[in-house]
Amino acid sequence: HKARHWCYAWQLGKRYDHYRANDDGEPSNSAGMPIYGQLQSFEVTNILVVVVRYFGGVKLGVGGLINAYKTTAQLALEASDIKTKTINTEYKVTCEYPDMNKVMRVIKEKNLNVTNQILELDCQIFISVRENEAENIFDKFEGIYGVKIEEIE
Repeated sequence: HKARHWCYAWQLGKRYDHYRANDDGEPSNSAGMPIYGQLQSFEVTNILVVVVRYFGGVKLGVGGLINAYKTTAQLALEASDIKTKTINTEYKVTCEYPDMNKVMRVIKEKNLNVTNQILELDCQIFISVRENEAENIFDKFEGIYGVKIEEIE
């Protein structure tokens, strides 16, 4: 409860869409930005790092503060269990039953992840594709007559 500064940085989103760094009373850009720099260095997202500093009587100066916050964030991230996930694009593939064999052949050839299927009057198959392969897969299904593919937001 006697801690003087709770400095933090966070980053959210698949493409690092949202972020913030806060110095909490420390000199400008001496705490939050060094922590945020470590988030970028480790290429992590959906994360919050808080460094709590208790003033022990020794003034570190701006350079010392930058080094202290940066090193602390680095050590915390190195000790963390970081989960690696792929960025995927979701598609809905719609076809009639006679075209189902063609669709399933592409799914099997490309080893695609089927997340859901709705087989009623027509067939709707939901697939998840790695983002770097998404355009190729889209073109593959777009090239099959009678098959409709659309990206799900």
